[in-house]
Amino acid sequence: MKTRSSENDSKLILLTGATGYVGGRLLHSLEAAGLRVRCLSRHPEALRQRVGLATQIAQGDVLDLASLAPAMFGVHTAYYLVHSMASVNSFEEEDARAAHAFASAARHAGVKRIIYLGGLGRGRDLSAHLRSRQEVGRILRESGVPTIEFRASIIIGSGSASFEMIRALVEKLAVMITPRWVKTRTQPIAIEDVIAYLLQALDLGITDSRIFEIGGPDQISYLDLMMEYADQRGLKRWMIPVPVLSPRLSSLWLGLVTPVYARVGRELVDSLRNETIVRDPAVNEVFSIRPLGFRQALSRALANEDQGFAETRWSDAFSSLGDSPQWGGVKFGRRIVDSRSAQVRCSPAAAFRPLERLGGRTGWYFGNWLWRLRGFLDLLFGGAGMRRGRRVPDYLFAGDTLDFWRVEEVQRNRLLRLSAEMRLPGRAWLQFEVVPFGAGSLIRQTAIFDPVGVLGQLYWYVLYPIHQFVFAGMLKGIVRAMDESHESREIKKRSDAPTAPSLR
Repeated sequence: MKTRSSENDSKLILLTGATGYVGGRLLHSLEAAGLRVRCLSRHPEALRQRVGLATQIAQGDVLDLASLAPAMFGVHTAYYLVHSMASVNSFEEEDARAAHAFASAARHAGVKRIIYLGGLGRGRDLSAHLRSRQEVGRILRESGVPTIEFRASIIIGSGSASFEMIRALVEKLAVMITPRWVKTRTQPIAIEDVIAYLLQALDLGITDSRIFEIGGPDQISYLDLMMEYADQRGLKRWMIPVPVLSPRLSSLWLGLVTPVYARVGRELVDSLRNETIVRDPAVNEVFSIRPLGFRQALSRALANEDQGFAETRWSDAFSSLGDSPQWGGVKFGRRIVDSRSAQVRCSPAAAFRPLERLGGRTGWYFGNWLWRLRGFLDLLFGGAGMRRGRRVPDYLFAGDTLDFWRVEEVQRNRLLRLSAEMRLPGRAWLQFEVVPFGAGSLIRQTAIFDPVGVLGQLYWYVLYPIHQFVFAGMLKGIVRAMDESHESREIKKRSDAPTAPSLR
């Protein structure tokens, strides 16, 4: 493989689908590589907060040929990452019209290369979805502009429609009636590897159009993928095979338990009957990428979700929602979040001190008998209970035990995040943020729960009223401790201040 040259760095890249799943991740990678990027969007205002300062935004629509000409001006390479599967009209017709318009605009603008991500599959009996994806590739290749077409199977990563469908089924159904399509062979690929292929295609030393089939090293069934997901999430799942359940019925069934609505679900399920495995290994001769296996790809996807979730600033995330606007908390992906905030008169440094004294002899500022009861129940089920206490009374460090919690992260005077180590049907965190606010500070308390299966969902919602009572009282107790500490310091300041000498 050639290395990227400074000459290539100066070439302008047009990216379509930047608000989508793959396009959004590719955008970040292109910007991180220091490349010149222009994004095409029907709604530029929805994209402005997602792009870097150097990235251009052009308003346009792939179905509107006139709007594409200005967006194509000066472009060297164009990424085509859009499709119309959710259209209320015939998505096949719209896909074809959009591809013709894009190809025509690229040819007239003198674009040197188009890079397109399509769908893997062969045979005469392809689903309408796969047939349309491959028809788009044909239109682009025959445009006269050299086109690199990647054909991929299911992409493993949070946000991919196929992956989210599988995730929702496994998370919500302990017993599944499995139709024939769950035994279809597929060759899943990690989102990181898809992005790597798309990036390397920029520097590919060929001048003609090519098709590359991409996938991970494992040829597995959808059943294998679901069972591996269940295993990594610690779920027990039973599959009952049946010889029927059509794509239409499957899509309606999916609509009840997954975030994919019935129309898209029907097209996806219809595609699942086709084997999507790599039959042409030519990609290995041209690209240096060696994709992850599906188990590692799943593990990476779940770990990346945890990392991204941990970096969320709840003071920002809830700024437009208010405090816990929905009963039961707010859903962020598969996690449930309950957050509340309060203002205090002291500085962030002073506000943080009571947080570092949580647990142990200080207690939890409210309902300590309830916390002890929860610890006793934890002991009964083989957990650590409250007996571990804490290491030192006034300071916390990452890794410290804190009753049945563990300190996951401390950013002094700003953030404290605790990870639950009690017995739970899922994972839980308790997080505190302190930020300057007016003449004082704002403290935000956030409870986060990642339920495992239906039992985890039931646990959260059944105990939600108790959690509301305890956590709301806890925050009030913490604020009261902050205010008392602030008042005592003010009194001490006044008592220590020098007094004027007597004139008598």
